[in-house]
Amino acid sequence: MAIKSSVLAAYLALFGSTLAQSVDGSQYNNPTAGPPASFFAAATTVPVAALQSAAAKASTAAKDATYPINSDGGAPKVTIHGDWSSFSEGAAFVWVADMDVDCDGLDYKCKGNPDGQPGTNFGALAAYEVPFFVIPDKFGTTYQNILPGNNVGAVICNGKMFYGIYGDSDGDTPQAIGEASWLMARTCFPNDDLNGNSGHGAVDVTYILFTGSDAVLPSSALNKNYVTNFSTLRSMGDKLITALAKNLNLVSGGGSSTSTTLTTQVSTTTSSGTGSTGTSCSWAGHCIGSSCSSDSDCSDNLVCTSGKCASSGSSGGSSGGSCSWAGHCAGASCSSGDDCSDALVCSSGKCASA
Repeated sequence: MAIKSSVLAAYLALFGSTLAQSVDGSQYNNPTAGPPASFFAAATTVPVAALQSAAAKASTAAKDATYPINSDGGAPKVTIHGDWSSFSEGAAFVWVADMDVDCDGLDYKCKGNPDGQPGTNFGALAAYEVPFFVIPDKFGTTYQNILPGNNVGAVICNGKMFYGIYGDSDGDTPQAIGEASWLMARTCFPNDDLNGNSGHGAVDVTYILFTGSDAVLPSSALNKNYVTNFSTLRSMGDKLITALAKNLNLVSGGGSSTSTTLTTQVSTTTSSGTGSTGTSCSWAGHCIGSSCSSDSDCSDNLVCTSGKCASSGSSGGSSGGSCSWAGHCAGASCSSGDDCSDALVCSSGKCASA
């Protein structure tokens, strides 16, 4: 018996953490006792800061891609970018928004959510148990061929990355962007008591939504209400984010195996770095004067000009004039006038003066 007990103990020590993440979702469907963050957190070797910096530089607007963060008049607008959507592996849409709380589904009566609905787009997900996020219904319809539902995605918040799924859409008027389930929101901001009537208002959360059928969380890990295997969610997330990071030249090694260690090629320290001009920036080795192949290789608001990171000036566009919505000024790519700042219009795919 002693030998058998020792073998059992060794088995549990080796496989216990994996088994623990194949779950009965109903046992975690609790507003204060949902799945722990470790169940859906990205690997610690993922270059989170570098990915967040690259996302902030995305500039190619997707179709039907610009939405306000809430229904208030004058609310800031956010654009979903398609710069990363053409990769053969790790293809994704990306945007930066706030994070309100969506409790639609099983937990639609959550705190602060008097007008919740009992269903979500692809079932009736439990907001307390499933880390999901929401996209505008129009965008989901436009890209339904590559966003069939339950696509895996990554959220960067508070300097950390968590995996979730595209589980619901917003069909209100106007359709808004920047919303996630109770579990995702309260995992991102655990000290803020977020609920159906109180969200995270700052536009500083990065959303990465992977496209294609290969990015859909399978039914073996998800039913109409719950995630049933968080190991599958996490392994798919690590695989997809590894492929994306390789495409952006943010890592070396990697590959399709989820067990491959990511080796960061660039420093992601939060201390200031300097370029050849001595100007400080937040991404050492990617400051003014550093070599680059695209804007994603440059820190902060720098752009890649003639193979070197350089200041973009105050305009955020090519015309040199100032505007109030950086990245959406004269010369920026657009699909409609909603993608352009101030009184600019979209002309031949570029923001321009009316």
